[in-house]
Amino acid sequence: MRIAEIYRSVQGEGLLTGTESVFVRTSGCNLRCWFCDTPHTSWRPEGEDLAVDEVQNRVLDFDCDHVVLTGGEPMLFAELIPLAAGLQAEKRHITIETAGTLFLPVACDMMSISPKLASSAPDPESYPDWSDRHQRVRHAADVIRKLVRAYAYQIKFVIDTPADCESVENYLQQFPEIDRNRVLLMPQGAQMEELESTAAWLEPYCQQNGLMFCPRRQIEWFGMVRGT
Repeated sequence: MRIAEIYRSVQGEGLLTGTESVFVRTSGCNLRCWFCDTPHTSWRPEGEDLAVDEVQNRVLDFDCDHVVLTGGEPMLFAELIPLAAGLQAEKRHITIETAGTLFLPVACDMMSISPKLASSAPDPESYPDWSDRHQRVRHAADVIRKLVRAYAYQIKFVIDTPADCESVENYLQQFPEIDRNRVLLMPQGAQMEELESTAAWLEPYCQQNGLMFCPRRQIEWFGMVRGT
C-alpha cells in the first residue's frame, strides 16, 4: 500500500481529541475537495509502497496504544484489512478516517466518517473532470448506513459557510439512525484567524441545534505542518 507518512502525534479532532496516537497516512484519494489539507495524498499524491508487515512494524516501534489509519482515503486499499487485523491483535485501538464512499470489512474501534457536502467540489471551470467525478462519488448512502451499523462512529463535517449547516441538516434527514450526539461540525481553514472567525458563529449554532462543535486543535497546537 502507498504510504505518505507514519508519525506519532496527538489527535486534534473529534471525540478522541488530545489522545496520543500513531498516524498512518495512506496516499491516494477518490475525491478532490477544494479545501483538502493533505494535498500530498490527493491532488499531488506521494509516498512509498510498503508491505503490510513493514507498516505494522513501523507503527509498533512507536509503542503507542492508539493508531489512526487515515489518508487520502485509506479504504482504497484492500491491504487495510490485514493491517488493521494485525494491529488489533497487538491490542492497539484503531481509528479509521474515511469520507464514507467505500466499505471494507476492517477491524476498527472508531470509524471517523467525514462526508463531503456538495460545496466541497473543486471549481468546475478549473477542474471540470474532477468536479464532475467528485460530485458523482462523494455521497454513498448505502456505505454510510453500513459503516454506522457496523462500527462505533463519529461523523465530522467541514463547515465553510452558514449554507453548509443547512446542507448538513438535509444530509442528516436521510439517516435517522445517526446519533446527533456523534455529529461534529468543524470550521474550514488552514490559519487560526480563519478558524476563529468561523467558530464565532459555528459554535453557538452547534449548541442551539444539538450538534457538537469540533475545533481543529492540531492547527492551534502545531500549525499546518506535515507530520503533526
